[in-house]
Amino acid sequence: MLETNVTLPSKPRAVKEEEFQGIFEIDGLYPGYGHTLGNSLRRIILSSLPGAAVTHVKIDGVKHEFDTIDGVKEDVINILLNIKRIRLALHSEDPVTMRLKTNKLGLITARDIEAPSQIEILSPEMPIAEITAKGVSLDIEMTVSRGLGYVPRESHQKEKMDIGAIALDAVFTPIRRANYEVENMRVGERTDYNRLRLFVETDGTLTPREAVEKSIEIMIHQLKAITGFKDTEPTAQAEEKEVEKHEAVDQDILKTRIETLDLSARTLSALEDASIRTIGGLVRKKKDDILALDGIGPKGLVEIVDLLERMSLKLAE
Repeated sequence: MLETNVTLPSKPRAVKEEEFQGIFEIDGLYPGYGHTLGNSLRRIILSSLPGAAVTHVKIDGVKHEFDTIDGVKEDVINILLNIKRIRLALHSEDPVTMRLKTNKLGLITARDIEAPSQIEILSPEMPIAEITAKGVSLDIEMTVSRGLGYVPRESHQKEKMDIGAIALDAVFTPIRRANYEVENMRVGERTDYNRLRLFVETDGTLTPREAVEKSIEIMIHQLKAITGFKDTEPTAQAEEKEVEKHEAVDQDILKTRIETLDLSARTLSALEDASIRTIGGLVRKKKDDILALDGIGPKGLVEIVDLLERMSLKLAE
């Protein structure tokens, strides 16, 4: 009998699993699906897994990145490069500040940084600078943020910065390497089914298994978002009806800019990227519309719903 359905593959299994490296296989993929899934998962692993990095640095007595510090071996540029190499885990959706303040002679490493409980320094041996003269102190304030992929310093410079702060290029991705290969395998009488083999190396802020699992979850979430077809754009009449639902609400509230609300930086950025600028624009969106936005997950949705409830408002039904 001829096949009429695409068969389902096996669940991933670990062939080799270490702290930083892992090899995983998926068997029984329909012919051609090895490359279809392999390429998609590889791109998601490399680009879409969140991580933490230092985005802003403020060094006491330093006016710009081309400056030098008397009694310190490295110039400011090299200090900034060393700071960028620190591997971090941030257990907060909002930016958090950590500080390095010392006057001890010799090599200063990430171990000397005073970090709050939300920040976990995973490379304490990373050298930052070397103090070569007595009486010299080093006072560095670092802002740690969460993000995706690579974000150039120009993007951070658009944010509100303290005077004297220096924006850094940020490499948020926790992935060092991701690749895949496909080989044929036998399923029943056919020998052209695919076995997908994934090779993943992380920086230690998450395990290779977690990287694969999260990438699969992201892919599923994206595919669910495009299931079915989008309804036609609302007409002017429909928009008027939507506004009428809130006619008892002070119009000044609906005109309030979202940047004035008590929202996390991640949620606020996602709404602005979707051109949602006011509360009025926000309440016209359904929950599914919000979840479909890049950068907003279930936690972000709960944050928005709770905020609107406190204002006696809600998202569209």
